[in-house]
Amino acid sequence: MTRLSVNINKIATLRNSRGGNNPDVIKVAQDCERFGAQGITVHPRPDERHIRYKDVYELKEVVTTEFNIEGNPSEEKFVRLVLDVKPDQVTLVPDALGALTSNAGWDTIAHRESLSRWADQFKSAGIRVSIFVNADPTMVEGAFHAGADRVELYTEPYAAHYHQDRESAIAPFVEAAKVAHEVGLGLNAGHDLDLHNLAFLKNRIPWLDEVSIGHALICDALYFGLENVIPMYLRQLAQD
Repeated sequence: MTRLSVNINKIATLRNSRGGNNPDVIKVAQDCERFGAQGITVHPRPDERHIRYKDVYELKEVVTTEFNIEGNPSEEKFVRLVLDVKPDQVTLVPDALGALTSNAGWDTIAHRESLSRWADQFKSAGIRVSIFVNADPTMVEGAFHAGADRVELYTEPYAAHYHQDRESAIAPFVEAAKVAHEVGLGLNAGHDLDLHNLAFLKNRIPWLDEVSIGHALICDALYFGLENVIPMYLRQLAQD
């Protein structure tokens, strides 16, 4: 079964835009779980423009499903946060400082030494390590040699081309996923997945462990309501 982890960054963005605590990030995380989400994802950035570091500590106390923290381990503050909180999973993402959103995976060959060091550090604390990569078999193999437990495929290119030619769009992701499966890596996926393209991805990569979805899911919730949207995404993952 592919698990749905809801990224709640956009909830924090809305809260921060007005000040105060509306919407309440902690309550939304609990409600996502109550509505069926099997995980909560946060991606704190150094400027704290959405999820704040304080939020992460508070979420650790209430999240009862899988807790996934994403971020760039080159930031010492991020490493300290993860080691303090000890989430179920840390996803290493090579975000540049000030990046609007994640837009590429790691070059796991060029950065193998650093990734191996971070992976060892987090795994020694009992935290599963996932490395964010493009749909490139070489980068997947590099993540394996760096000591990752999983890779997360950066799916924006798939989503961008899905409506033009979904078979062509999915092809490199299937090949990268096969390599991950063959070397024994767990497999996650995320970025721009939505109600239109999710089921096809899941059907073509049936051994997918987890998808992390935030922006599209929160946008859909504006129309359908959060309580309805999470089961809608779960139904996409359940389609044969």
